[in-house]
Formats: sequence, C-alpha cells, structure tokens
Amino acid sequence: MSDSPQSPGSPPMVSAAGADPFPVPKPRSVAFGAPFAWLALGWADMRATRFAGTFYGVVFALMGLAITTIYQTKWQLTMGLTAGFFLMGPFICCGIYWLSRQRARGEAVSLMESLTCWRRNPGGVGFFAAIVTFAMIVWARVSVVIFALFSTRDFPTLQGVLTQIFALTNLPFVAVWFGVGFVFASLVFAVSVVSAPLMLDRNTDTMVSIFASVRALWMNPGPLYLWAALIVAIIGGSLVFGMFALVLTAPLVGHATWHAYRDLIAD
Repeated sequence: MSDSPQSPGSPPMVSAAGADPFPVPKPRSVAFGAPFAWLALGWADMRATRFAGTFYGVVFALMGLAITTIYQTKWQLTMGLTAGFFLMGPFICCGIYWLSRQRARGEAVSLMESLTCWRRNPGGVGFFAAIVTFAMIVWARVSVVIFALFSTRDFPTLQGVLTQIFALTNLPFVAVWFGVGFVFASLVFAVSVVSAPLMLDRNTDTMVSIFASVRALWMNPGPLYLWAALIVAIIGGSLVFGMFALVLTAPLVGHATWHAYRDLIAD
C-alpha cells in the first residue's frame, strides 16, 4: 500500500524505523589555529555590540573579588560562594552568547533581552550548571585530600597552596595536584566546549549538547586543547594582574566561545 500524500508545507515524514530519537549535532574539523580566529571574532563582537558584554565582565569580577575577600576572612563560606559562582556561570555566559547571536542574526543588540535569554532553555542550562557545579565540588574535596596527604603545611589556605605550587618545595604534591587537576579539567572542558551555546541557540537537551561537545573535542583535540590553554592564559592572567581585568577578558572569551561553537557544530 502506498503512503498517503503529504500536504505542501508540512514537515517531512520520517519512518519510525529510521528516526533518531536523540539526534546529536555533527561536529566539524577545524584548523589548528582556529582559536586565534575565534578570539579575533570575539573582539569584533565586543566592538560591534558597543562592549555591552562588559556588564557580565563586571559581574564576574565582583564575584571573584567576593570569593577572594571571603576566603581571607571566613574560609568556611568559601565553598558555598564558589559553588554559587560555578552554578551561576553558565547563566551569566549565556547573556554574552546571546549578544553574539543577536549580531549574527542581524538583530538589534539588547542587553536587557540577554539578561533573561536563559529562559529559552531553562531546564537544559540549569541541569548543565548543576553538572559543572558538582564537578567543581568533587574537585575541591579531592584537592583538599591531596593537600592533606602531600603538603608539609597545616590548613590549606590559599597562600599555602600557592606556595606549595610555585615554590616547588614539595614536588610530589605538585605532580599529583597538577595530574589529578588536569584529569578533572579535561572532563569539564570536554562536556562544556560548546554545550551552553548549543543549548541556547538550538534549544537542545543537556545530554545531547554534552555528547556533541565531547565529539567536537574528540575530532579536534589539537585546536581545542590550544583553545583551553588560551582560556587559562587569558583568564589566569586576569586573576594575577587584578580581578577587574575580567571586565574585558571574560566577555572576550564568551564572545569567542560563541564563534567556536558556530565553527565546530554543523548547521
């Protein structure tokens, strides 16, 4: 028996046998030097949007300053504050992605609209934020255990940890801390390379976005580990030279991440 005719303008009919209930967007291969182009495009977005993204940079800077201040006076509250930082991070970054998305679509740039853009996919972005926050909490606990096992100091204050790392007075601690930290950082980076922009732009499911992100890293290990190194250098340098450098560097990385997503994930 032949299939029933399909009316013009209706969506294409897909057989149940060939349907993919969880379609994962296909990543593309990119050139090794692509991250530098992403940064250049991110800077172009910042200028074209009249630096509207610096609003989110100010938020990041104030949150980082709050964590530093609390750590020096009431370290017991630092874990909760840091967890809140990671929990809110994807929501804040979505605003930066939205500004780039508005420009890419030829729409009027609206900072007010970007403030609530996460409502386009609240469940997906919220679940992703919870995953990242959980990973941060696990790493923080593991880091304290490593410090307790290998450190020659008492309570792991921030100054004590930095002293152990940069003074190189306890090489076993440095080797284990960096080794375990690299594993955790790689896992978080793998699931977050393009996840948040993908969820925001195409309203995809959290796990589908994570799978697409992992596949993108699998196909482009060289360019994406270069991208990770550039992020560490830019954001880490901002933390070294003062929190308020994040006012510019955080939105720059955010805008560039949007272009990384557009370059890595096929339409």
